[in-house]
Amino acid sequence: MGALTPGPVRAFVAGVASHVVMDAAPHWGNEDMSVFYKVAVVDGLVGLATMGWVARRTPRARRSDVVAGMLGACFPDSDKPAQLFFGRSPFPAVVDRWHGAIQDESPERMPREVAAAVLGVLAVRLLGPRG
Repeated sequence: MGALTPGPVRAFVAGVASHVVMDAAPHWGNEDMSVFYKVAVVDGLVGLATMGWVARRTPRARRSDVVAGMLGACFPDSDKPAQLFFGRSPFPAVVDRWHGAIQDESPERMPREVAAAVLGVLAVRLLGPRG
């Protein structure tokens, strides 16, 4: 989103909006928190590494926009590590309820997640910075 949106504030907002759209799309999820956190920790670490790689490959003139877009896309899920490490969400309860209500999750959707990840990698390679 940051590569397509001028300015870090707009890029951050576009990232948050993209997160909301993706949350509303059917995707993997599991109510068993022991299973969820095992997957979420790996997902988060891979995502963080990918964000670092994308930021490093982004031309300096666009880097703040791209990083802001990525941070905006991650921001709504900052409740998960906050709950894990601090026992509470940083958001008001009404935001957490709304965020949970827009989720369309099922434990059987992991193949869809893998396909989305492959498509995401291809999109970054095709649309991302060159050189």
